[in-house]
Amino acid sequence: MVYIHEITDWPTFSWDGKTLAGVLAGVRHKQGRLLGKMEALGFDLRAEASLAVLTSDVVKSSAIEGEKLNPDEVRSSLARRLGLDVAGLPKAGRDVEGVVEMMLDATQNFAAPLTQERLFGWHAALFPTGRSGMGRITVGAWRTKASGPMQVVSGPMGREKVHFEAPEADRLESEMRRLIDWFNAAASIDPVLKAGIAHFWFVTIHPFEDGNGRIARAIADMSLARADGTKDRFYSMSSQIEAERKDYYLRLEAAQRGDLDITRWLDWFLGCLGRAIDGAEQTLSTVLYKARVWQRINRSPVNDRQRLVINRMLNGFKGYLSTSKYAKLAKCSTDTALRDIRELLERGILAQNTGRGRSTSYRLADAESMGHD
Repeated sequence: MVYIHEITDWPTFSWDGKTLAGVLAGVRHKQGRLLGKMEALGFDLRAEASLAVLTSDVVKSSAIEGEKLNPDEVRSSLARRLGLDVAGLPKAGRDVEGVVEMMLDATQNFAAPLTQERLFGWHAALFPTGRSGMGRITVGAWRTKASGPMQVVSGPMGREKVHFEAPEADRLESEMRRLIDWFNAAASIDPVLKAGIAHFWFVTIHPFEDGNGRIARAIADMSLARADGTKDRFYSMSSQIEAERKDYYLRLEAAQRGDLDITRWLDWFLGCLGRAIDGAEQTLSTVLYKARVWQRINRSPVNDRQRLVINRMLNGFKGYLSTSKYAKLAKCSTDTALRDIRELLERGILAQNTGRGRSTSYRLADAESMGHD
């Protein structure tokens, strides 16, 4: 089996511009429309939308690699670093802080050059303990010969299927220097196409012992931020890749075993990006709903406990609200919680579900009925 990095002219990629022109133009049009809508929202709503998207991006990029992060911790870490409200959110653990640090550096500092030191910093942030699972790995440096050949495998022990084998460790310094120089060079191709090429190129080199997928997607996000010309993120490529995870790996594997024409990979990447932008409409509608809710509630402001609980209910709260849940969230007695809930019911902010006694629960009322005292 000959892998793409073993071909003589590697990494002189080629692609069919005519095949990609239509889908690239379509993606660029969608980006422009979405950014135009977000610009019209005003600073606070844009910040809220960007926070929601970044939270999803971090959670889903880790999920692709089988890492399960707490979304509330991710949101808390992002909000704190972006100077946004963190009331009621849990303190993030080290594993979360590292991924958030990497993602924000890639997207907030998108105009800064990509360097070896920066990539090492991202890798060190992803593995703060110097371990991947139970095993110790080389952190903040390229993988070494001692770690053996870097293979992407699946299947039970003894019957593993090798999907791909990356270049030998002694090639990494020159391979990565070539990729970094290309990435930093003045744009001769559209930055959206550049995102797809950089993602594939980095994954092929696989320069670290672990974390290559997450860093590849961060590099792609950096190039997409350059394409958008803004630090704010309003669509999540990683969320869409996670939704199409099986196809993602199949496309990568097929391209690794193919020739230097990566048209099919780029066509898939652009299509996936287009679907990610389409999905952003859901984020936008959620943010606008929240804005409508607070606009109505603030005609007669609620107390701090009520504000905290309402915000939690608007931000991915699981299930329905009960008196005991309210007391736990607001750190108050059940008597105080019951008084607060009754007041919110009278104002039409909360609605009671069917069921009495211990099964009594509440939901947020429709935005249109809120705020009518």
